[in-house]
Amino acid sequence: MGMNETPSSDRIHIGFFGRRNAGKSSLVNAVTGQELAVVSEIKGTTTDPVSKSMELLPLGPVVIIDTPGFDDEGRLGGLRVRKTRQVLNRTDVAVLVVDGTTGRTEADEELISIFREKEIPYLIVYNKSDLNAGPLAELSEEEIWVSAREGWQIQELKERIGRLTVTGEPKRRLVGDLLAPGDFVVLVVPIDKAAPKGRLILPQQQVIRDVLEAGAAAIVVRDHELKATLAELGKKPRMVITDSQVFARASADTPGDIWLTSFSILFARYKGNLRSAAAGAATLDRLCDGDKILISEGCTHHRQCDDIGTVKLPGWIRKYTGKELNFEFTSGLEFPENLSGYRLIIHCGGCMLNEREMKYRIKCAADQKAPMTNYGIAIAYIQGILRRCVEMFPDVRAELSEKP
Repeated sequence: MGMNETPSSDRIHIGFFGRRNAGKSSLVNAVTGQELAVVSEIKGTTTDPVSKSMELLPLGPVVIIDTPGFDDEGRLGGLRVRKTRQVLNRTDVAVLVVDGTTGRTEADEELISIFREKEIPYLIVYNKSDLNAGPLAELSEEEIWVSAREGWQIQELKERIGRLTVTGEPKRRLVGDLLAPGDFVVLVVPIDKAAPKGRLILPQQQVIRDVLEAGAAAIVVRDHELKATLAELGKKPRMVITDSQVFARASADTPGDIWLTSFSILFARYKGNLRSAAAGAATLDRLCDGDKILISEGCTHHRQCDDIGTVKLPGWIRKYTGKELNFEFTSGLEFPENLSGYRLIIHCGGCMLNEREMKYRIKCAADQKAPMTNYGIAIAYIQGILRRCVEMFPDVRAELSEKP
């Protein structure tokens, strides 16, 4: 991702759904003005969801997702339908494409039921109006006739989609609302073999951008430079934000009258689950031998030999609890629907997941009574500094026990 690009997680995700040969891919191409999807008369041409980040007027930065036919058949067809259901978990606006020459079918009605169940704003788009010999039926507010081939009503469709993306909710900030113009913020960024060559990782980029938008200054240092930097600044920074992996050192080197937190804790707040994640960390004190823990990452980066999720975090938890625990791992868009066997779920900050996908995972855990926390919160709890690291969030701190 370039530094001038809107992260995928902050883009509106628009999913195109429907039966095979309803014209989904043709409509995607018409809406985007690009040959984004392969078009064919053969049923099942789209075999996997296809995503594309782009700027789409009048909506702005979006992710367009073309999906396989929801009526696909056979063993492979079942896997494709499963992939389509996964796409629904991160869809902000759903476009149901119906073949206008045949009308809605049972598969279409099932999709509408899922949209309603998941509370996804949706439009029903009757495609192939150019092939419809009879008069076009009167439609409800959520329906529209179009012709992907002729380009008819495509602009109106985009405007209708745009209206569904507008909400009255204020946009959350990562850290900017905690700062005033002229503040200093020190960011602790370890540079080790796990750090990507020549760039900062996405959470670090996004926090720096939010600091700058608040009119504050961001000073970026490595973990072993923090103590000297604080001594030489000449002005007390508003806060120190650290990579969770070096929490212990950052806490020791940061005076108690300076706020300390981590990138992943800020992302828990940004994604809307800081309070529940802070409460979930207390499960670490109640683990027993044989308990199963799920560690889930939203991205699919290349894992190093000392990977935070699969190596360091399990090691720290085993040492803290003294228990023989079973760890399972997922990454990317894979997340189990059945969480009943897990005693605890530890999720990454979710910087690569949009808000809807993260809310889906949080809800799955809550519905199945599986406690859920995140990397930074779990590490801060283990280090005994969690109360300090959420000091800037009094409502969260007040709910924590005295121990952390």
